[in-house]
Amino acid sequence: MNPSLELQLKTLPSEPGVYRYYDKNNQLLYVGKAKNLKKRVLSYFNKNLPGYRIKIMVGKINRLETTIVNSEYDALLLENNLIKEHQPFYNVMLKDDKTYPWICIKNEDFPRIFLTRTKIRDGSEYYGPYARVRPAKILLDTIKHIYKLRTCNLNLAPAKIEEGKYKVCLEYHIKNCEGPCEGLESKQDYDEKIDAIRGMIKGDFRKAKEYLMNQMMRYATNLQFENAQIVKERLDALEDYQAKNTVVNASIDDVDVFGMTSDETAAYVNFFKIRNGNIIQSFTTEIKKILEESDDEILEEAMIEIRQKFDSNSKEILLPFHLSVEIPNVKLIVPKVGDKKRIVELSEKNAKEYRLEKLKQVQIIDPERHTNRIMSEMQKLLRMPVEPRHIEGFDNSNIQGTNPVSACVVFKDGKPSKADYRIFHPKTVEGANDFATMEEVIYRRYKRLLDEGDSLPQLILIDGGKGQLSSAVKSLRLLGLYGKITIVGIAKRLEEIFFPEDPIPLYLDKKSETLKILQRVRDEAHRFGVKHHRTRRTNSTIKSELEEIPGVGEKTIELLLSKLKSVKRIRESNLETLEEILGKSKAKVIYDFFNPL
Repeated sequence: MNPSLELQLKTLPSEPGVYRYYDKNNQLLYVGKAKNLKKRVLSYFNKNLPGYRIKIMVGKINRLETTIVNSEYDALLLENNLIKEHQPFYNVMLKDDKTYPWICIKNEDFPRIFLTRTKIRDGSEYYGPYARVRPAKILLDTIKHIYKLRTCNLNLAPAKIEEGKYKVCLEYHIKNCEGPCEGLESKQDYDEKIDAIRGMIKGDFRKAKEYLMNQMMRYATNLQFENAQIVKERLDALEDYQAKNTVVNASIDDVDVFGMTSDETAAYVNFFKIRNGNIIQSFTTEIKKILEESDDEILEEAMIEIRQKFDSNSKEILLPFHLSVEIPNVKLIVPKVGDKKRIVELSEKNAKEYRLEKLKQVQIIDPERHTNRIMSEMQKLLRMPVEPRHIEGFDNSNIQGTNPVSACVVFKDGKPSKADYRIFHPKTVEGANDFATMEEVIYRRYKRLLDEGDSLPQLILIDGGKGQLSSAVKSLRLLGLYGKITIVGIAKRLEEIFFPEDPIPLYLDKKSETLKILQRVRDEAHRFGVKHHRTRRTNSTIKSELEEIPGVGEKTIELLLSKLKSVKRIRESNLETLEEILGKSKAKVIYDFFNPL
């Protein structure tokens, strides 16, 4: 370690702040925040440091810089700003070069309203940004359907209008504009519309409804029923738009909501902005895990970044779990019951659906990456030392102990390898004894692989509970393979995963890809075993019928079945056909048996 770096580590302050790691070329590697700088930074230089990525980064650190701040929240803000400014290699999760559209109310007389991706500091009002452009366009279309607004870029200063410099355009004649350029609409009336539109954009439809209702009643009072009907249609359009917005609860006002899900490689965070009981904005993003960050670390970072991006200053934030950070004058709430709990669950559902959508895209575009992710997930969930690239599944099939078979199916990289499937006919077990059959088959399978020097699987899956699993473990112990290969059992009723010597089963999420692969291996072993069991049972039935013929042995039966395939075809064959297969003497015996005089 660099001597100056070692000295810095010994003299770190125990205050909240931000730390920055640099390599020997003075390139910024990483920016982090801490409640206690000394504890946090020293944790990176621990001998038992988890994660190879962190070890790689720590190996590159040549020097560090720190900045002390007043609180953990201030550290979070400073970290966020430094990441945006310097884009360090190990802080990719807050990088975002996308531009999202805003709804702009232009700072001018008789303001125009339009979508833009560029914010200009000229006093104009910007609402958004919108993660998807379609909802913003629908809102604008609804506004333009209800209110007649100008779209031209003329300078409509009062002095210019009074001078009579402008003439109404086509928009006026097709009734899309009230003609403020010629003074046909007062500034007060126009501003009243803009004020109602501000409320609509924020999710408050009360002023817009009140404005339209008053206008409709005014027309009706003056017996202008056609105009009243037009306004009524606009009011219906407004109510239709409001109904299509997700209405949460009118009592939930001015709240930000975050939901989250994650896996080994990434986290997925959803954000709702709720105003007046309506979800007026929804945004979901994928955040790559670079240094194996925890969920609470990622959500803290994402919460600050997303609130800044969407210009939110809500005083209440609903979260799926507790965070250590405190935000001045803002309540962080983890609801337990009621509407607030349900809206957090809805946010989490959006995050989960977004993750599934991304995974499906990866599966199509980059199947290797998809496979690597699943193998990594399986390794973690099944407590394995290595990824289960080679899985073998076993299932026994018999009916009342007759014609038993055991199936072994092989999956490589999560996909069936049918050329490697095997069927076993128990040799030492009589009757229906699943445990003894499993013990024999496991021993035979892996004794042969060891003798022939073939590759062993990383995971063995036994279809059954603790009994079948214990029987399989006995054979692995005899072969000296127990502890070298992971072996688990899967019980059908509750999809319980059993581990040897562990009395408590593992219950995986029903949507878990690990569980889906285990189920597929189990189901494939069952299918393959049942198929061969039926074939063997059918063949046994056929042979038993032919064995009733006096003087006909097993070799003759097998020869007939290999040529004619079924008892029916043997029964219907003429003497000449049978003679070609068996010769005259035996052919006559079989022909006479099926064709008595």
